[in-house]
Amino acid sequence: MATIKVTQIGSPIRREPSQRQTLVGLGLNKMHRTRELEDTPEVRGMIKKVQHMVRVED
Repeated sequence: MATIKVTQIGSPIRREPSQRQTLVGLGLNKMHRTRELEDTPEVRGMIKKVQHMVRVED
């Protein structure tokens, strides 16, 4: 299955609790941390919710 690289570039400080939880669900809870995740609709939905705080590379 295809994977995507997701890197956190924004701070979760002063964000909604649901956005913080989404970052934790993606495995991102510190600045500049990168994860390789499977490219599924569920992961894409989570990325869309916090798109202003992450960078996505295919």
